[in-house]
Amino acid sequence: MPRFITHQAGRIRCRGWQVHVLCALALIVASFPAMAQAVSERTLDAGWEFRQLRDGTPTPDAGPVAARQWHRATMPGTVHTDLFDNGLIVDPYKGAPEAGLQWIGLADWEYRTTFDVTRDTRDATRSDLVFEGLDTFAEVFLNGEKVLDADNAFRTWRVPVQERLRVGRNELRVVLRSPIAKLLPQVQAMPHRIAGNYPSPYGDEPKDAMTANFVRKPGYHYGWDWGPRYVTAGIWKPVRLQSWGRARIDTLQLRQDRVTEAHADITAVATVEAANAGRYLARLWRTAPDGERVLAATQPVSLTAGVNRISQAIRIEKPQRWFPVGYGSQPLYRFDLELLDGTRVIDARGERTGLRSVALRRDPDAQGRGFAFTVNGIAIFAKGANAIPFDMFQPRVTPAQLRRVLQSAVDANMNMIRSWGGGYYESDAFFDIADELGLLVWQDFMFGGGMQPAYDPVFRANVVAEARDQVQRLRNHPSIVLWCGNNEEEIAWKYWGHGKTLKEADPVFAQRVWEGYAQLFGHDLRKVVEEEAGGIGYWPSSPSDDMAEAANTPASGDMHYWEVWGNPARPPSAYLDVTPRFMSEYGLQAWPVQRTIDHFAARDEQRIDAPVIEAHQKFMAGKGNERLLHYVRMEFGEPRDFGDFVYLSQVMQAEGIGLAARHHRASRPYTMGSLYWQLNDVWPGASWSGIDWFGRWKALQFHARRFFAPVTVAALRKEGRTTVSIVSDRTTSRAGTLRLRVMTLQGRVLRDETRRVEIAPLSASRLATYDDAELFGDASLSTTVAVFDLAADGEAAAREVVYPAVAKDMRWPDPGLQTHLRQEGDHHVLDVTAAALARAVWVDFGQVDADVSDNALVLLPGERISLRIASGANLETLRSALRIRSLADALPSDSPLPRSIPTP
Repeated sequence: MPRFITHQAGRIRCRGWQVHVLCALALIVASFPAMAQAVSERTLDAGWEFRQLRDGTPTPDAGPVAARQWHRATMPGTVHTDLFDNGLIVDPYKGAPEAGLQWIGLADWEYRTTFDVTRDTRDATRSDLVFEGLDTFAEVFLNGEKVLDADNAFRTWRVPVQERLRVGRNELRVVLRSPIAKLLPQVQAMPHRIAGNYPSPYGDEPKDAMTANFVRKPGYHYGWDWGPRYVTAGIWKPVRLQSWGRARIDTLQLRQDRVTEAHADITAVATVEAANAGRYLARLWRTAPDGERVLAATQPVSLTAGVNRISQAIRIEKPQRWFPVGYGSQPLYRFDLELLDGTRVIDARGERTGLRSVALRRDPDAQGRGFAFTVNGIAIFAKGANAIPFDMFQPRVTPAQLRRVLQSAVDANMNMIRSWGGGYYESDAFFDIADELGLLVWQDFMFGGGMQPAYDPVFRANVVAEARDQVQRLRNHPSIVLWCGNNEEEIAWKYWGHGKTLKEADPVFAQRVWEGYAQLFGHDLRKVVEEEAGGIGYWPSSPSDDMAEAANTPASGDMHYWEVWGNPARPPSAYLDVTPRFMSEYGLQAWPVQRTIDHFAARDEQRIDAPVIEAHQKFMAGKGNERLLHYVRMEFGEPRDFGDFVYLSQVMQAEGIGLAARHHRASRPYTMGSLYWQLNDVWPGASWSGIDWFGRWKALQFHARRFFAPVTVAALRKEGRTTVSIVSDRTTSRAGTLRLRVMTLQGRVLRDETRRVEIAPLSASRLATYDDAELFGDASLSTTVAVFDLAADGEAAAREVVYPAVAKDMRWPDPGLQTHLRQEGDHHVLDVTAAALARAVWVDFGQVDADVSDNALVLLPGERISLRIASGANLETLRSALRIRSLADALPSDSPLPRSIPTP
């Protein structure tokens, strides 16, 4: 007999419950006869105004005088976007305005609105103001009375106001204090300070007294090496007034205890807040993926006054299971819980989920321990990238923007996204889209680096409340497969010098810092995940080996590898020197496409050391182009001009990341994940992304579609030896052929051989190893390539070209590219042919909106391809805008890149 358990105030009441419905839920709720008051809710998003406060502000005269007057505000929103919308500041993304906008983060801000309340609402047993997101130090006043002091942007704040509401007009006012001004005296008073992330170059706070890690707000607001410093504030999520008289459903969890092909065992858990003890009726509906809706359970239940937690086991026979993209479909079930007083529904809550089993396997072996995700018993090689925030100002991120980027990830054959810890917990829309697309999500808690004041129990308690809020909000999403404590904080303490320095300066304080870290990330957050996440795993940091003494090691746990790029002495080929268990970060920079650069910089401002260009290059505080140019030169030599620099940066990035990703995939099953840095951009500028802020693909994203293909070939050359492997993510075997051709750049074939291959499921199979003499014979290495083509049953053709010399040392002929653009039905088709080998072919339509079906291509001599062009422009407009180039157009060159900075 199922047992119906109500937990409240330390008491447990157990009540037998006979259930005759197969998929039954014994849930909650109280009942009162006659006039039951349903939960009513309204969103307070109208009539908001804002202004800069002068009283108590450390810089009362900063900013335009007009900012101190009341102006229209958008809700939800941020101070920066409200200022911009009212013409009080320039566009924060265009030109180089960043230094002149730092006064905003030092100012205090005030928001206000009014709303009307009826007598019924005023007389309700309970009325709550619910703030889903206040950034960050917020004082909330209702009708002149302070009702809340908030201090965490990631928490939901629920404030009872039933005795403070008036019939008729009510005023709601929110004062947002500068986090820098509020915290700076505290930080400066510390004898020894814990590590921050990126010091401000603008003087708004001292470089040796960084405040960001002391406040629970998005860390990237303080600047990162891919985004600007805009320390914004705002009411960044909706504000609601919720009134009720009997009971309300707070949460509904669908905990998946065991899911197999035969059946799914789920524990449905709900929390209900009851105003008074009483009996109610609970009714649960289940909607299958095909839309069939059935009444799963209906039952009278008793509640005590206060918070009640109810749980009930359910079984679904032959469930439609949810799989990651590439492994099956993504069916989604919906459960709707209704609470009734008699025949009247007084509250309802619905949740959607996908049924699957998930595990993080840490199997021991001779080298250490593995790191592999399994879904429905299938070992998944994680292919993807790290996602950063989609904008500096989150409220203006649209579901369409999220879907475009996440669909682009799927289109590039990715199956996992790591939601990085220096931003914010993504919106429900983000996870809904991930669920629908089959993208797995590695979810960080919001700690982006440095060290936290976790030695402070008040700080830890605030974080635990935040974590509980967020895990409860997101736990029904099947896409989430891991919760991770933080980004890079463990290795920063152990290996980056700060821990050693603090131990030498103040060993007692250093011990407190580490013990606080271990308590928060080793225990507290782990406990929250164990209690709330429904069986999803926890990992304390990335990279880590689960708090073992050594972290960021190839033998065990996950790795971040930044020796390439971080150490300019290490070329991209050094990616082949490290074989991790799971590579969760690695990356190379590139500039976005020309059209995106034109959005923020005029053509005469586009030089490597121009102020606007440096303002949109955040690595090395604006001097990152020196590092980027170093990597371009390493492979390609000196670019002729800024346009070639941009183009070659993308070629370098795409080919370098492709080399690493193929190596990781060829190392399966020792290596079981490859997530490069990074998927997307927070604004238009230079970064490690494959997709820019506008959603436009760089060369990397096109390459990712090929190197992350479900079945592909990896031909990896290191120190004169080429190793050829075939990798497959398919769960069944494939038959195919592998063709090897050695040819000159002009097209003369020196070797041509084909072999049949049997491709095992979920595998990487090494087929051959060649040294240069065996592969290329006596051919000149400056004019010869090896081409490996894989044709597998039911799969897209896969190709890898091995270049035996760096590009600048090869003798590139004019490829003789020819194009023909034609109309075909409702779209256009571009035919491209090459007379000689064309490397890094890039098709572009300038300022015309046009999506090319493939790009960043290699064409062999005599080869022809047809590309689909999606555009609203007509044929003549596209023909006029069409530009095509290849590597031969950029190499060789004796023309120096326009610059005035020294050559690194």
